[in-house]
Amino acid sequence: MNQNTFWQIFIANGFPDSFFYLQFFLKLGLSAAIVIAASLVIEHSGPLVGALVVTLPVTVIPAFAFISLDHNASYMAAAATVGFAVVSINGLFMMLYILLAQKRNIVLSVGIPIVVWFTFAWFIYIYSWTSLSALLLNACIFPVCIFLARHYRSHTILIIKRKWYELPLRTILVCLLMGTVLVLSGFASPSTAAIISVFPISTTSTILIIHSSFGGRSSASVIANGLWGMLGIGIGLFVFSLTVEISIPLSFTVFILVPVTWNMLIWIWYRKRLPLA
Repeated sequence: MNQNTFWQIFIANGFPDSFFYLQFFLKLGLSAAIVIAASLVIEHSGPLVGALVVTLPVTVIPAFAFISLDHNASYMAAAATVGFAVVSINGLFMMLYILLAQKRNIVLSVGIPIVVWFTFAWFIYIYSWTSLSALLLNACIFPVCIFLARHYRSHTILIIKRKWYELPLRTILVCLLMGTVLVLSGFASPSTAAIISVFPISTTSTILIIHSSFGGRSSASVIANGLWGMLGIGIGLFVFSLTVEISIPLSFTVFILVPVTWNMLIWIWYRKRLPLA
């Protein structure tokens, strides 16, 4: 059976067939399993290591992998370029949350950044991006955000312990994201698919968990460290956009290795007590 999108099957048959259901839920289960594994690691980590784990591309890469099943390399390159631009908005989202979380409640601290994210995502959507313009956008935003966040990274917090609702919450949020990506990517433009795929779902779910358990300043400390990991995702998307039309397997391999290597280098830098700007 050929790969069919949800929309095509729905139009043709009125409802997805059993093969689509199997494929759909297998994809959701795989993505949820990846995020749950990352959640278990964070329980035994401090703010830096926990942040670097959370900002591994455990939802972005599966989202792009699933999109690649229905689209060619040119579509993937265009989506990755837009996704790279969206990563800069994720940096703004995280920085705004860090500032608000110092004194505001969780509703305002999360709600306002989400509204701002969707507002800027619209401008990302209507602009025609190239790899160079997306690179320049990230180069303008991330150094400023990382510099401003330097005072919030060292807040002392307890080791993060998992609450009973953490894994179910993360599972639900990730499944909602991946379900949306799978349904929309079949008939959406590369820009729309990329914006949906790069929405900071892991960061948002982590904020909801830590803020409610340990307070805004503790949560902000994790997110401040996480800016480094988010930048690593951006670098991975940039390299992916340049290599996917050469070789899709190679591009995904690099997409995995770049953020992982980047986060390891940040961790080594921290261990050697070198200042993180």
